[in-house]
Amino acid sequence: MASTKERENFVYTAKLAEQAERYDEMVESMKKVAKLDVELTVEERNLLSVGYKNVIGARRASWRILSSIEQKEEGKGNEQNAKRIKDYRQKVESELSSICTDIMTVIDEHLIPSSSAGESTVFYYKMKGDYYRYLAEFKAGNERKEVADYSLKAYEVCGCFILLNAIRCSISTLLVAFLISPMQYIILLDLCFFLS
Repeated sequence: MASTKERENFVYTAKLAEQAERYDEMVESMKKVAKLDVELTVEERNLLSVGYKNVIGARRASWRILSSIEQKEEGKGNEQNAKRIKDYRQKVESELSSICTDIMTVIDEHLIPSSSAGESTVFYYKMKGDYYRYLAEFKAGNERKEVADYSLKAYEVCGCFILLNAIRCSISTLLVAFLISPMQYIILLDLCFFLS
């Protein structure tokens, strides 16, 4: 088992990576902390979340840009460029899937089992809901429906945990409870649009 000093070194490296805007390395450092199977502090949770948000955020932006350009090229009838863009977009989708799968594995195998504080558990289920929602942004058909359902379930667990355990929550945790219904509505509207 890792010593307190090793844990501190991982956290310091993550902070350093954040300052250098090297978010992939920030994520790797915080994954090492998560895999120690100890409850993360608020600071450690935030470092993990910020790292993954930046890693996924850049790729989500890339995906939106590529999708827009692909539609424009298809509209112009330029099938050769549209095909090139589609291949590139699919590469980004593969990266997005990999990142989402990675964080959800860390959450399910290490963070939730090591969590004893209610607020931590709520935080992790909210993250799961978010990352399933990110998958729903680019998946299609039954895959989209499946990840949208997982997203809703994670948000519902999050909300139920808040209500059933009467957790003293931070403002961000309370926001989750208020966002669950609108998020369900948005996901279901998107799902109906893409299934039609």
